[in-house]
Amino acid sequence: MSLDQLLSAAQAWLDQDPDAVTREELEALIADRNEDALRQRFGSRLAFGTAGLRGELGAGPNRMNRVLVAQAALGLATFLKQKFAGTTPSVAIGFDGRINSDIFARDSAEIMAAAGIEVLLFDGYVPTPLLAFAVKHRNLSAGVMVTASHNPPRDNGYKVYLGGANGGGQIVSPTDTQIAAEIDRVAAGLTFAQMPKSQEIEVGGQDVREAYLTETAKLVHGVDALPAINAVFTAMHGVGWQTLKALFDRAGLALPTVVAEQNVPDGTFPTVAFPNPEEPGAMDLAFELANQTAADIVIANDPDADRMAVGLPSPDWHRLTGDQIGLILGDWAASRAAAAGKTGNLACSIVSSSALSKVAAHYGLGFVETLTGFKWITKVENLIFGFEEALGYSVDPQHTPDKDGISAALVMTTIATELAADGKTVLDLLDELAERYGHFATGQISIRVTDLSIIGDTMSRLRKNPPGHIDGVAADCMDLALGTATLPPTDGLRFDLADGRRVIVRPSGTEPKLKCYLQSVSESHDGAAASLASLDAAMRKLLA
Repeated sequence: MSLDQLLSAAQAWLDQDPDAVTREELEALIADRNEDALRQRFGSRLAFGTAGLRGELGAGPNRMNRVLVAQAALGLATFLKQKFAGTTPSVAIGFDGRINSDIFARDSAEIMAAAGIEVLLFDGYVPTPLLAFAVKHRNLSAGVMVTASHNPPRDNGYKVYLGGANGGGQIVSPTDTQIAAEIDRVAAGLTFAQMPKSQEIEVGGQDVREAYLTETAKLVHGVDALPAINAVFTAMHGVGWQTLKALFDRAGLALPTVVAEQNVPDGTFPTVAFPNPEEPGAMDLAFELANQTAADIVIANDPDADRMAVGLPSPDWHRLTGDQIGLILGDWAASRAAAAGKTGNLACSIVSSSALSKVAAHYGLGFVETLTGFKWITKVENLIFGFEEALGYSVDPQHTPDKDGISAALVMTTIATELAADGKTVLDLLDELAERYGHFATGQISIRVTDLSIIGDTMSRLRKNPPGHIDGVAADCMDLALGTATLPPTDGLRFDLADGRRVIVRPSGTEPKLKCYLQSVSESHDGAAASLASLDAAMRKLLA
């Protein structure tokens, strides 16, 4: 696009934009004839995919704003009327505490209601897992969650869940392309003002909250009779605390001490650079409070509370890996299922620790490996437990078809409480599990970029010339873009080393990152750690 074309597109957008903030931003760019900034906003469009929409707030089709969200809402409504023809489609819409989440949710509700969709708009902040629960609990056609999860503060997003045969979970292809096509038709034909809007909306959701608490509290029993442990919790400026507090109360579990500075929803995330428990420094305030209170465990949710992190003293506070937590929760879920005589499957993503397969075999259960993301994990038949290494866990997939950091926090705190009653710690449990299943060590190299072409160039280089040896050991390369007998194609490369170690390299699906996932297995903890460290150094050199 030439500058004149960019200015014309910007003026057309400005003419329909209902938001004073983005209007002011765009007016200044037009007046300055700022070609670079205009090209960033109008040179492309945020793509709607299986993760919905996610991007930086601002004016234009390549930013998150009221016009783009309105187009998405009407496009989704059109898709739902086609998908559920002959019925009146229904949708629940939730929002977190990020900037404009409530506004985007209200716009979506009014547009979808006018399009003939029965709409439940939650009457306040809601964690993402509770929105997923609502779709299944009410047997709705779809759900929309306005959130950018753990992305940087200036981001927001639009996540879509689908009912019916999809089971209430996140969408997968080709549903995303079908919805995207309808969104594009709306964008080409209607302005924001031309989209009909209706106030015929159910605003509430208290029945859903109550049902979630009732069902989720059933996961644990008898914990109220045990001595309480000293736990610390951080909501990371997100929306998890009120639901977690109510759930712990319902289950009879002692409430943790909260990090006050991070306990109230705040879309500016003033105490963290990235509101993601995986990021260095994100849990520092929680660890400081844990030291002050002599805590036994730290529990952290990300801002929309679909992920959970765990911190332990040993003696300095450190965060467990997602794979370690997945092993603990997986063994807990599998042992319960086996004791009840249930059959079913444990599942994790291909980039997560394969130790879960050992757990499944130990208890006589099935094991399924899926592509990355809970949109795949929760579609595993007869799922008992699923996890991904990025701090996502599903401990109650029959009721909540997505990862849930709140139910995971309930179970993890209960496990720690039961261990303490027996004079043990979570670290003791990890040692026991390692002796039973093997000493697995996993790690990750995460390279954040500002130029997305770097990711594509790196993947292309590795595909064209895959290394025959990694860390001095023969390595076989599998191009995951070709798919396998059990996995659909995905952009990634898997390297299996002759000594049993594993490497997977793939672009992040939600952030501008190239990720490299490492795994080693040994007969001892120190052996696994040393082998992993050597593999990490080799891959950093290879990716440089």
